[in-house]
Amino acid sequence: MNNQTPPAGSPAPLPAPLPISRGLRGRCPRCGDGHLFQGFLTLRPACEKCGLDYGFADAGDGPAVFVILVGGAIVVFAALMTEVVYQPPYWLHAALWLPLILLVTLLPLRMVKGLLIALQYHHKAAPGRLVARDDAGKGGA
Repeated sequence: MNNQTPPAGSPAPLPAPLPISRGLRGRCPRCGDGHLFQGFLTLRPACEKCGLDYGFADAGDGPAVFVILVGGAIVVFAALMTEVVYQPPYWLHAALWLPLILLVTLLPLRMVKGLLIALQYHHKAAPGRLVARDDAGKGGA
């Protein structure tokens, strides 16, 4: 019988880091050591540690959509509450919310893109493919 428990006195094996933590840190989804980005949002061609080709990675507009929806909800809620409670002048709204919009959209964008790419790798996501139908399988009378 193959027992996977370590012998008494030996340290327990560490669990492999989740793809979520690797993606949020901007690390290679396979090894967790190499960098995923070479610029702010530009992907490297491959991992400098394990050689994983990042050609599979296509986050598309997903990161931007998530960040805009969540960040927009935060800023709009805060702006509406501020208007209802304090009724500040418009110039103060501009001074408050424009920097906040930049913060809540640009700061998480890299982490969300890394997360989506790591999840693509983890789940072996691939583009959809059209498959020709077999006319014989339709069944008919």
